[in-house]
Amino acid sequence: MARTTVCVTAAEAVAGVTDGASVMVGGFGPSDCPDLLIRALAEAGPRELTLICNGPTGRPGGSDSSLLVERGQVRKVVCSFPVPPTTSGEMTAFERLFREGRIELELVPQGTLVERIRAGGAGIPAFYTPTGVGTVFAEGKEVRVIDGQECLLERALRADFALVRAHRADTMGNLTYRLARRNFNPAMAMAADVTIAEVGEIVPAGELDPDAVVTPGIFVDRLVRRGGAA
Repeated sequence: MARTTVCVTAAEAVAGVTDGASVMVGGFGPSDCPDLLIRALAEAGPRELTLICNGPTGRPGGSDSSLLVERGQVRKVVCSFPVPPTTSGEMTAFERLFREGRIELELVPQGTLVERIRAGGAGIPAFYTPTGVGTVFAEGKEVRVIDGQECLLERALRADFALVRAHRADTMGNLTYRLARRNFNPAMAMAADVTIAEVGEIVPAGELDPDAVVTPGIFVDRLVRRGGAA
């Protein structure tokens, strides 16, 4: 059985993320994202990344996934919310790059996105869903009638790396989550070749309540402890 590595620094945790890699990033926004790992990845500098996330919609100069977009490290974004729901008129880095043709977008309904990720982690290559039938999301996709309802074939999503944020971990890599961080994080943790988790506390094996463990350590390759609460 592979053993989870407890890393001393975030830079050590993200080592090996190379140009052209696909990277899942958990969280709904700046308050839920693995910002320690994102900053370390931005500093490491890999380019031509495919970013899979809820949306690169943070504040300019922030430490959510939009930081990677701002620094020109992302070639493609697969997400549900590419721009923030704001009326300020301020153009985000993603909007600017997309309008200039310098970044590619694959827009996915939020429920479909998380289910594609969950399917990837479960080893399910594809599934049918009625979401998106009769809209632009149906373009180029197989349509099948199931129980009298048209459904689209959606393919599973996996990535080379997943950056997730959890509440606590033990040294075997078992993860617990707190509040809204139990969103994309558990699904993404299972859907990557290498899963890297930043956590608020790392405890010896056996100290976590087994009933509280959401992500088993078999899915977690690297851990790093953050300075503040997680």
